[in-house]
Amino acid sequence: QVQLVESGGGLVQAGGSLRLSCIASGLTAFKNYNMGWFRQAPGKEREVVTAITWPGTSTYYADSVKGRFTISRDNTKNTVYLQMNSLKPEDTAVYYCAADMTRIGLRVAPDEYDYWGQGTQVTVSS
Repeated sequence: QVQLVESGGGLVQAGGSLRLSCIASGLTAFKNYNMGWFRQAPGKEREVVTAITWPGTSTYYADSVKGRFTISRDNTKNTVYLQMNSLKPEDTAVYYCAADMTRIGLRVAPDEYDYWGQGTQVTVSS
């Protein structure tokens, strides 16, 4: 049974930082999956934040988070991270990690991902 479990969310003031973690279990081999972070704010569609290839050599960032967020992974720990700096109120959302087993480039559409975590709430106060 595949499980992705996010942690690290919380309440932070604008300009602050948070580090999210996503631990995977039950995947045939975590290192074979491209991973992504998505977010969904109330009343909005789920959107991609960032993604990373299975060896960690290529990344994608949404324009809204470039220069502020950093994705990384540790395949020895089956974990992907999202370091979020200079947080803004508009970053407030539930953040989800997701796994893509196809390994064909970096995908940004939610329906292209195969497994999802339950999400962790990030709230940025002004």
